[in-house]
Amino acid sequence: QVQLVESGGGLVQPGGSLRLSCAASGIIFSVYVMGWYRQAPGKQRELVEAITGGGTTNYIDSVKGRFTISRDNGKKTVYLQMNVLKPEDTAVYYCHVMSGAFGSWGQGTQVTVSP
Repeated sequence: QVQLVESGGGLVQPGGSLRLSCAASGIIFSVYVMGWYRQAPGKQRELVEAITGGGTTNYIDSVKGRFTISRDNGKKTVYLQMNVLKPEDTAVYYCHVMSGAFGSWGQGTQVTVSP
């Protein structure tokens, strides 16, 4: 019943920006920690940034000052604003809700950063 639907990915040049969105259903959205993960081909999936129901955030050093996670509990949506994108940011980005033993994942949205 839990469903997460990502959108907003695409192809951008280095230095460009994208905003990813993740719309949730089937959960009491405001209760749970939400996160954005990414996975490049042949590489391990990694946490990019997470946000609690109360708005506390954490992030990996490689995106500090460039990416910002936020949430709108009324719209049951979490966002990832990505600025100053670099080729190494290229990956499939996944939305995740931290519930149960493994949580739930969205289908992912492709972000490609290329000249």
